Amino acid sequence: MAVTTVASLLGRAAVVLQDPTNIRWPQSELLDWLNDGQREIALYKPNACAKNVSLQLVAGTKQVLPADGVSLVDVVRNMGTNGSTPGDAVRVVTREILDAQIKGWHSSTPSAATKHYVYTPLDPKTFYVYPPQPASGMGQVEIIYVAAPTDATLVSTISIDDIYMTSLLNYILFRAYTKDAEYANNAQLAAAYFAQFQGAMQGKTASEVATNPNASMGGFNPNSPGGTK
Repeated sequence: MAVTTVASLLGRAAVVLQDPTNIRWPQSELLDWLNDGQREIALYKPNACAKNVSLQLVAGTKQVLPADGVSLVDVVRNMGTNGSTPGDAVRVVTREILDAQIKGWHSSTPSAATKHYVYTPLDPKTFYVYPPQPASGMGQVEIIYVAAPTDATLVSTISIDDIYMTSLLNYILFRAYTKDAEYANNAQLAAAYFAQFQGAMQGKTASEVATNPNASMGGFNPNSPGGTK
């Protein structure tokens, strides 16, 4: 959980902007850019907003992410009907395989225990489970999903990890100087701060690839770079 307060981050921005009393750039405006920056980071680095929860499934095969869900990362395991009883692992499978081998899988015999799930990034907030869930006594599964970052407030902490604090500061400064981009120097500053923001996102991706403990498994591990299931 982040401990960086919005007030401290906006204070840093105001110091760099030489506007400590927020005359040219009001706090409310800087806050809007901070929240825009959190969403921008979520686009570059979805795992900055990843959540791991037990999801209550609904009857049938079609399932939907929680209200704040952006996209599914993985369905890990069954969690019983109470959401706290670890069960069998759940494996991803392509829809083509299920369609070919079990043509009527959407109307198969229901079970609260999930064996497989089907997902396509073309419909990122929806996935399908097999067997179908029963009409009552539905099961729960542990899922990892990308959530939309909640908007921070002037009296809250930032909504993403503290490690992204500098990136958020660079994004705020980029937007602030863009506001006065008719001045040549400010346009250059805006471009420089956005370049730093992008560079940090690319660097974070590179470091994650380099330190991924699954990398030693190579192509046999789906969680390694270029890996397959």
